[in-house]
Amino acid sequence: MERRDLLRAGGAFAVASMAGCSSLAETQAGGVPSVLEDRPDGVYRPTHVEGMETVDTATSGEYAVGLLYSYPHRFWNVNGDDVSLTEIDRDDAVHLMASVWDRESKTVLPETGLSAELYRDGSLVSQETIYPMLSQPMGFHYGANFGLDGDGTYDVRLSVGAMQIRRTGAFEGRFGDPATVDIPFEYSENAKAEIDFRQLEDAGTPGAVDPMSMGSLPTAVAPAESALPGTVLGSGTSNDARLVVTVLDDPPSGIDESGTYLAVSARSRYNRMVIPAMGLSATLDRDGETIADTVLERTLNPELGYHYGTVVESVASGDDLTLSVTVQPQTARHEGYETAFGGLLGGMPDLTLGL
Repeated sequence: MERRDLLRAGGAFAVASMAGCSSLAETQAGGVPSVLEDRPDGVYRPTHVEGMETVDTATSGEYAVGLLYSYPHRFWNVNGDDVSLTEIDRDDAVHLMASVWDRESKTVLPETGLSAELYRDGSLVSQETIYPMLSQPMGFHYGANFGLDGDGTYDVRLSVGAMQIRRTGAFEGRFGDPATVDIPFEYSENAKAEIDFRQLEDAGTPGAVDPMSMGSLPTAVAPAESALPGTVLGSGTSNDARLVVTVLDDPPSGIDESGTYLAVSARSRYNRMVIPAMGLSATLDRDGETIADTVLERTLNPELGYHYGTVVESVASGDDLTLSVTVQPQTARHEGYETAFGGLLGGMPDLTLGL
């Protein structure tokens, strides 16, 4: 895996000194609390929770796409090791969100890439490549803030890119074509003002808010450890990313290698939200000798879900497995995740498991 394959557009790196937690700072104009001055080195409960409304869903080929909106959000872009805050611009009207999933299995599809064009009366109002994002209420999705020309009907054209990561099992050979859907969006300031907005009294404490009900839209939740195929050999955390290791006697179809398949399912410490777009390597030691030193490939499989996998000659009881994050997850972060999974404070410590 090449580092450049994981990088997304972002901004300059800016870090403040952070430790522990504190009460809310002065509230900004518009009712959005200021960013906490001190934040934990990991997942924390954000200053506020905003609801969201589903606009509609549409299908094209193998894909289903859902469009949602809420108030404009601040978020943190990630570009390699750099993390930068995107503030709410005075011209931002909404935060548009989209989710892409497989029509057959309802598996959410990270790393498709997504762009949006907004039209009104046939004229282009706005055009953006939407950021891949992680949020506590929604998990993985695509999102960005957009300005609008007031109340009215907009046509939103969402273009889904072909998946570039490995697909195995029943997903082999699928999701290789791009697709486009058009979704009408009836917008009004009054309707937006009805969306829930709630400040949290325990903001800054370790933990996460509960996921929102998405109705008929699926969420990117990793399988429970007990539901993973193969033999689960252990798990641990690195900067609040929980890494669960399972091994299969044979690689899934679509991998033209023989040996034991080593798979790592990465999910948030709370709520099992999938953590994609990460660079991950593994070192396997046996009786003081390294028997495997390899990169784990980003892979989508119906049973394993989105995971990081590789083929090794064998895995035995007593082996030591060290997992090293070489590139932090290349997804933007909503508040409460910007100090986790690498994030603003940087670094995801190696995790060593005795198997």
